[in-house]
Amino acid sequence: MKKRIKARLILMAQKINKWRHTHMSEKQFMLLLSVPTGFLAGLSAIIIKKLAHYIRDYFYNIATHDDHYGLLFFILPAIGILLTIIFCRYFLKRDVGHGIPGILYAIQKNKGAVKPYNTFASIITSSLTVGFGGSVGLEGPSVSTGSAIGSNIGQLLRLNQKNIVVLIGMGCAAALASIFQAPITGIIFAIEVFMIDISMASLIPIIVSSFVAILTSYHFLGRAFEYTITTSTAFMPSNSIFYIGLGLFVGLMSAYFMYVYFKVDKKFKKVKSPWIRFGMGVSGLGILIFIFPALYGEGYEAINAALNNDQSILFENSIFESFQNNIWIILVLMLVIILLKAFATSFTFAAGGVGGTFAPALFIGAFSGMFFATLINTLGLGHLNITNFALVGMGGVIAGMLHAPLTGIFLIAEITNGYSLMVPLMIVSALSYAINRAFFKDSIYTKPVRDKGVRVSHNKDISILNMITVNRLIETNFKTIRPEQTLRDLLPIISTSTRNIYPVVDEKGNFKGHVLFDSIRKIIFDPEQYDTLIEDIMLLPDYLVTTEDSAEEVVKKFERSGNYNIAVVDGKKYLGYISRALIFTTYQATLKEISDD
Repeated sequence: MKKRIKARLILMAQKINKWRHTHMSEKQFMLLLSVPTGFLAGLSAIIIKKLAHYIRDYFYNIATHDDHYGLLFFILPAIGILLTIIFCRYFLKRDVGHGIPGILYAIQKNKGAVKPYNTFASIITSSLTVGFGGSVGLEGPSVSTGSAIGSNIGQLLRLNQKNIVVLIGMGCAAALASIFQAPITGIIFAIEVFMIDISMASLIPIIVSSFVAILTSYHFLGRAFEYTITTSTAFMPSNSIFYIGLGLFVGLMSAYFMYVYFKVDKKFKKVKSPWIRFGMGVSGLGILIFIFPALYGEGYEAINAALNNDQSILFENSIFESFQNNIWIILVLMLVIILLKAFATSFTFAAGGVGGTFAPALFIGAFSGMFFATLINTLGLGHLNITNFALVGMGGVIAGMLHAPLTGIFLIAEITNGYSLMVPLMIVSALSYAINRAFFKDSIYTKPVRDKGVRVSHNKDISILNMITVNRLIETNFKTIRPEQTLRDLLPIISTSTRNIYPVVDEKGNFKGHVLFDSIRKIIFDPEQYDTLIEDIMLLPDYLVTTEDSAEEVVKKFERSGNYNIAVVDGKKYLGYISRALIFTTYQATLKEISDD
């Protein structure tokens, strides 16, 4: 059945390609594809949200109306993560991962090719994880699903790398536009996080895709969104100093979250058994939610409470209910909630759950803004609008964690239906981004990719180099000689070789050095020197390229050495040489593949 469906899809794709080559240009075809891509990506985001919320509402109502609600809050997230693990291990038989880092890796190393199962896997796994109370978000899975849809449309139609990456951008923008009902934010996020090269030819399809997605969201969800808040007070220049303080605070909080997130991940990866990791993770998560129910699930109810300065959310179903009239206890609980959200999210992922970090970032931002403004007001240093500071805090943490300041700015502007907070958003987002960058060179999305040996950068040159593998650059038309041989043995090799470098390789194929023609020029015509051993005249190069090196690292070795050719080894085994000229040629070819003419 699977083979039959695949064959039909391929046949359909061939017919579509034949038709489009006859009737329209490449740019027109990409514009046409933006409509189904936007619809499917937007619809997938809606399905994820609806499914997760259905599960959440059903079990949350049971938990809150049960005398043993605390125990249920402890158990429910464990059930959701367990079901996620079972689905991945026994049905999907693959690790879903956290989505967006995987998409970034595919862009850099796999020409944008994403596996077909990514078009549906995150829908099921993230809905189970979040629906049962896992302390993560749905935005990341929505974006990765939308991006996977775009990638697979491109692969099915046999499009080139450039167009597949644009389709990924379409899916990304559409998914985020749909889930937040924020079309501009979706476009900016796609550019800041995913896109390598942006031009008008690629931007227009992304805009159309985002537009189609927002219409899809309006059709199925109406104009109802998670946040119903609007700004009540415009920005007051006299509060600038407080917004600077907020920027410093949320910048530190975003860095703190990432530190905890990666530290917990590293610790749990040392545990070999997935079931022990599961037990440790759900135990930690369950304890946190039992003590602080506000950490349950995505946290949108808690975020809305923070936006409305409703401090009762800190005490709802909590053991601290008797302290809700003490402002200093409230402030301490706010800070504790902010700090522990990082652990709750990290434990969810470490246990085997699937989700995103977008919602946790918004959670931390909202409570950070609420905490900061409440503290200032309590100390009598000002009369700050809690809602405004919570909103701006959300944008600041997004800017810091994602290294996407424009996304943070425009998200808040769009969900508040206005731009009255644009100036403080700019201040806070810029500061938060700068502070986070001081601690982390990579965002929360790009660091896992770097850990795999791939650097994700907005620098176009670096991005292109990441797409080039060392194996693609190796030249093997070099004639070798052994170290125990003589200059006499080298002469016939020189006469038939097209290169001026002669690798010295032992009987086991290990690289020992090389002989440069320029280094033997003075003795080559002296017969008395013909019995000189190769090992006595060979040179040991300062730099070697390994199969684990990236193209960027290869370029750096050329810059440091000044050489035009560098030997490539796998361990000690000789493989060939890489030339400076071939890197340049390959770079140009790759640039042409991903760029608009």
